[in-house]
Amino acid sequence: MRKLIYGMNLTLDGYIAAPGDDIGWSVPSDELFQFWSDQLQATDLSLYGRKLWQTMSSYWPTGDQQPNATPAEIEFARRWRDMSKVVFSSTIDKVDWNTRLVTGDAVAEITRLKAEDGGPMDIGGATLAGAAMRAGLIDEYVLATAPVLVGGGTPFFTALDSWVNLNLVETRTLPCGVILTRYETRR
Repeated sequence: MRKLIYGMNLTLDGYIAAPGDDIGWSVPSDELFQFWSDQLQATDLSLYGRKLWQTMSSYWPTGDQQPNATPAEIEFARRWRDMSKVVFSSTIDKVDWNTRLVTGDAVAEITRLKAEDGGPMDIGGATLAGAAMRAGLIDEYVLATAPVLVGGGTPFFTALDSWVNLNLVETRTLPCGVILTRYETRR
């Protein structure tokens, strides 16, 4: 059975985007960027909700061809473009770059994918991850908490039907002030 990991950058007050989908507060340092690049390399399959997919696919397919691309960005863009991805959406009709579109029941498809053999999967996007959380499908949470308060927006965590007990696996402070924490779901 595959492991499902939900991880994103978030503010100290728990938001992945400020009002108006503003992510300007999240300017990754070299260390944070490398952390996420290493996470991507260790991932077998990425699951995206529509909004995060549109954000990622608007830049990373050609991120390695940008004039000011750093070696780390070039590496990330190539990894992202080449890896297998699944996008869950009922409003878009086309995806590219090693990606499959699912328009039906996301929880049923994620459950099916988890039951397959293979390496870890990551899930991104608050709405999609929220559905997976409520269904008890998330095995690990990775939080990159930035030292900023935005006061509202899109929360990392969604409303749940019941508690989810976690075990702390790792805590690390990056020089930029971001705190990385990893938790496993206690089953």
